[in-house]
Amino acid sequence: MTDPLLLERLGLRAGEPIRFRRQGHARWVEGKMAGISADGSIKLFDPDGSARNLRPDAVEVRRPGTRGRLRWQLVSEVAVTWEQLELF
Repeated sequence: MTDPLLLERLGLRAGEPIRFRRQGHARWVEGKMAGISADGSIKLFDPDGSARNLRPDAVEVRRPGTRGRLRWQLVSEVAVTWEQLELF
């Protein structure tokens, strides 16, 4: 399992709902965040309980939008936003 502090630094939490597409173009599938792999990919569990590792630009998490409403955002965008906030 990945260090929870690494996930926190990227603005992510283990066990939070995520979504991804199988084969990149099928319907969205919801799963659970598990961590970050050594190669930087996102480790997750699909609804069947199978573990997967996907690129950050292929996985979405729910975050508040500009008006406060939750919307799906790419993990790669969420991580960049959180890294930039730490600079201030």
